Amino acid sequence: MNAIVLLSGGLDSTVTLAAAVKENDNITALSFRYGQKHTKELESASNVCKHYGVKHIIMDMDLSIFRSALTRNDMEVPENRESEKMGSDIPDTYVPARNIIMLSVAAGLCESTDAERIYIGANSVDYSGYPDCRPEFFKAFKEMISKGTKAGVEGRPISIMTPILSLSKKEIVLLGKELNAPLGLTWSCYNGREKACGKCDSCILRSKGFSDAGYKDEVPYEDM
Repeated sequence: MNAIVLLSGGLDSTVTLAAAVKENDNITALSFRYGQKHTKELESASNVCKHYGVKHIIMDMDLSIFRSALTRNDMEVPENRESEKMGSDIPDTYVPARNIIMLSVAAGLCESTDAERIYIGANSVDYSGYPDCRPEFFKAFKEMISKGTKAGVEGRPISIMTPILSLSKKEIVLLGKELNAPLGLTWSCYNGREKACGKCDSCILRSKGFSDAGYKDEVPYEDM
């Protein structure tokens, strides 16, 4: 099988890449320079691809016109939110339609490279409440590309693979360890400092996942 893997360079997408490598013969990792405030994740994505020896495409597109704390300098990344609030609302770190756009590009790349699958490291358990990380979104997107692509209308629909969608962060860490994924190369923090901030949603969820799984996170944190 040939597959496209959406790779941010974070924990979730790296474990997803590890799962895809195990299940497919030919992998292309697709990352985006979309106007985010820092490139730490992209550096991690490149290092992860080198680790696996897979082809890595970084696509430029400017989503800084969208309202998000990840792209706009006039918006701050929320910090120290209570875990109970995560998933109950949609925070400012949501990038409008990001997964719709990225999955659409990946679908086009599938049709251009004869790939049959798109892997995405979305998670709907320990997450920040993004609407494009929920099962109903992926069900609808799969239906949409089955109608709107040549592959789909010719009876060769592209599969959307979400191997960690229903896993907790603890389970994602454990799966990563089982697959021998290079978790120490990953970067999940929404801030691009020398060390992970330990305060944003992504850091809080990640550090709790490692703690619950009984492993030490190799990534250094400012306040942990």
